[in-house]
Amino acid sequence: MEAPVVARAGRDLTLTAAGAAVSEFGNALSLLVLLFWATPISSLLVAAILIAELLPFVLGAPVAGILVDRFPNRRLLIIALLFQGVAIAAIAPLMGQPVFVVGLVLLSGCGRAVAQPAISSLIPHIAGEEEATRGYAWLATGRSVGNIAGVTGGALLAGIFGHPAAMLIDGCTFLGYAALLAFVRSERRPSGEHAERPSALAGIRHVRGDAVLFAAILGLACFVGAVVVINVADPAFVRFVLHGDEFLLGAMQACWMVGVVVGNRLAVRWKSVAQVAYALAITGVTTGIGVLIPAVFPFVAAAGIGWLIGGVSNGVDNVTLNAIVRLRTPEEMRGRAFAAVGSMVTGANLIGTAAAGSLLLVLGPRAVFALGGTGAVLTGVVCFVFVRRALKREESPAGAGLSSH
Repeated sequence: MEAPVVARAGRDLTLTAAGAAVSEFGNALSLLVLLFWATPISSLLVAAILIAELLPFVLGAPVAGILVDRFPNRRLLIIALLFQGVAIAAIAPLMGQPVFVVGLVLLSGCGRAVAQPAISSLIPHIAGEEEATRGYAWLATGRSVGNIAGVTGGALLAGIFGHPAAMLIDGCTFLGYAALLAFVRSERRPSGEHAERPSALAGIRHVRGDAVLFAAILGLACFVGAVVVINVADPAFVRFVLHGDEFLLGAMQACWMVGVVVGNRLAVRWKSVAQVAYALAITGVTTGIGVLIPAVFPFVAAAGIGWLIGGVSNGVDNVTLNAIVRLRTPEEMRGRAFAAVGSMVTGANLIGTAAAGSLLLVLGPRAVFALGGTGAVLTGVVCFVFVRRALKREESPAGAGLSSH
C-alpha cells in the first residue's frame, strides 16, 4: 500500500471510529433516559422499548442485507444515520405518549439494522482487506469509549437538561456521525452480482453452509443468550447481594466497558480463520467465568474482577465476530452475511432477555448469575469442540476443497 493510500486509510478509519464513538454516546444516553423514564410508568413499557430496539435486527435482516449488497455502503450508512437521528429527535416532544415513543424507537431500530451490516461491510474497504481486523478493532474501541461516556455522563446531562433535551442530543449525535462520514473517501460499491435475482435468504444460507462459520456464530449466539440474563439481574445483584447503590452499579458497568476496550485491542493480533474462530469460542468460556466469579464470591472486589474479565471477552467478540464473517464470505454478499449473523445473535439476545425476567421471579439474582455463567461456559466448550472439528475437516484432503474463502 503506497504512502498516500495508507494515509487516506488512516484518516478515513479515524473519522469512522470517531463518528461511531459520538453515535454510541448518544445511544447509551438515550437508552438510559428511556429506561429511566419508562420504569415508573410500567415494566411492560420497559420491555417494549428493549424489544422495539432489537426486533428490527431479527426481522429486518434479509431486507437490510439486500440493501447493503446493492447500494454504495457509505451513502447508505449516511442515510440510515439521518433516519435514526430524525426518529430519535422526534421522541423529545412525544414523551407523554408511550405508544409513539415505542413506535419511534422501532423506526430508529430499523435504521440501525441497516447501519450495522453497512459499516461492517465498509470497514475492509476503509482499512484494506489485510488490515480489516485492525479496522474492526478501532471501530469497536470507538463504540466502547462512546458507551462509557454515555453511561457515565448521560445521567448527568439528563439531570441538568431533562429527558426531552437528552433525546435531542442523541438525535444530533447521529447527524454528527453522518457529517463525519461525508469526509470519508473510501466506499464499498457492490459489484452487482445477484442483482437480477437478489435472494433475501442468501446470507442465512451462506452462514448455514459454511461449517466453520456456522459453528462459531451458533456458539456465539448460544453463549450470548445464556449470559445476557445478567443484564436484567445486574441492578438486583448490586442492590440486594452487594448492598450497593446506583453509583456502584455504574462503577461495575464501567469495569465491563474498560474490559471491552482492552479486548478490542487484544483481538487485533488474530487474523487467520483458525485464530479468530478459536478466540471467539474461548470467549464463551471466559465470559462465563467472569460471570461466575461474583456469583461464587459475592463481594465488590470480586464482582469488579468478574465484570472486567467479562468485558475483555466481550471486546474480543466484537472484533472476531466481524473478522470471521469477512474471512469466510465473498465480498459481493457480505452485507447479507453480516445481517444474517446479526439477526442470529440479536435473536438469542432477545430470548435470553425474556427468559431473565421469568427467572428473576423464581430465583435470586445470585442464582441467575450462576445459571447464566454456567450456561456460557458449557456452550463455549461445545462451540470450541465443534469449531475444532469443522477446521479439522476442512484441513483434511477430502474437505480442503469445500471452502475457498
